[in-house]
Amino acid sequence: MKRDMPRYITDLKGALYFRRRGWDTVRIKSAFGTPEFWAEYAMIQKGTAPAPKGMTFTALIGSYRRSERYTALKPRTRRDYDGILANIEARLGSARPDGLARKHVIALRDSNAETVRFANYVVQVIRILMEHAIDIGMVKENPAKGVKLLKSKAEPRKPWPADTVNEFRSAYEYDARERLLFELLIGTGQRIGDVLRMQWGHIDGDGINVTQGKTGKPLWVPFTPHLRAALAAAPRRNLTILTRFDGRKAWAYRGAADAMMTARRAIGAEAYDIHSLRHTAASELALAGCTDELIAAVTGQSMAMVARYTATARQKVRAIKAQGKRE
Repeated sequence: MKRDMPRYITDLKGALYFRRRGWDTVRIKSAFGTPEFWAEYAMIQKGTAPAPKGMTFTALIGSYRRSERYTALKPRTRRDYDGILANIEARLGSARPDGLARKHVIALRDSNAETVRFANYVVQVIRILMEHAIDIGMVKENPAKGVKLLKSKAEPRKPWPADTVNEFRSAYEYDARERLLFELLIGTGQRIGDVLRMQWGHIDGDGINVTQGKTGKPLWVPFTPHLRAALAAAPRRNLTILTRFDGRKAWAYRGAADAMMTARRAIGAEAYDIHSLRHTAASELALAGCTDELIAAVTGQSMAMVARYTATARQKVRAIKAQGKRE
C-alpha cells in the first residue's frame, strides 16, 4: 500500500530520502510516521540535519544559508557575509570541513592580509560557519575558534576638528545637497547608509525616526539647530530626503561619497572622511557633558563603542577639569 509522504520525501525501495531541488539529498534514518521521523524531517527543513558523509564546504555553505543562523541576520549583514562566503567557497569549496585545521584558517586569513578588515572578517565568518558544522554533526571542534585577528596598521578614524566643521558650513549653504547630507550625518550620528534611507515621512515632531540597518535598533533622534535649518531649506521632491539632482531617485552611496570627497578637497579636509562624522557627533556630545548613556541614545551604539568613539574627547574634558583645579 502506497504511503502518503510529506513534501520532498521520496520512498526508494523502502528507504526514505529528503529530495529537494538545490538541496542535498539526505536519507531519513527514522521509521516513517514516528516522532523521530517528524523531528528529523523538521531538522532537515531548518538546515540543521546531520550532514551526509563526505560533505564539502560548498554543501556546508548551502546548509548554513538555509539555517536560522543565516536567515535571522539583517539584510545588510547577510550581504556582507555573502561576500566572505563566496571567498571561502572559491578557496575551499571542494574540501571537506572535517579536514580544516587551525593552520588552514590562519593561512586563509593571512592570504587576505592586504585588507585587514576583510582578513579578520574571513576568520569571523569561518568561525560561525564551523559552529554550524558542529550543530549538524559534521565536525566536533571549531578550528577557527581562538584564531587571532590582525591588528590594523591604519591610523584610527578621527572626528572632524571644530574649525573644519565650521569651514564646511561656511563653504556650503543650507540649501546645498552636500550641506543637508553633512547635517544629517553629524546631527543624527547615524551611518551613511541609514542617512541615505531617511524619508520625509520618518520625521516625527522635532526629530526623526530611524531604524538602523545594521542592528535593527529603532531610534528617535531630535534635530540640532543646523539640521533643522537644512531640512527647512531642502526641496521635497521625493519620499527620500536625499535625492539625485533630478529628484527622481534616492541619492546612491557612490554619488553621495563622491560629492563629499569633492567638498572635502575644496576645504582641505581630505583627512576626515564621511564616516568620521559619526565620531564627530559622539565627540561633540561628550564635550557638551553628555554621559555615554545619553550619547548612545542618539547614536544607537553600544557602551563599548561610545567609549571608543569618545576617548579623545573624554580625555580633553578630564584634562580641562583637572587644570581648572589649579587656578
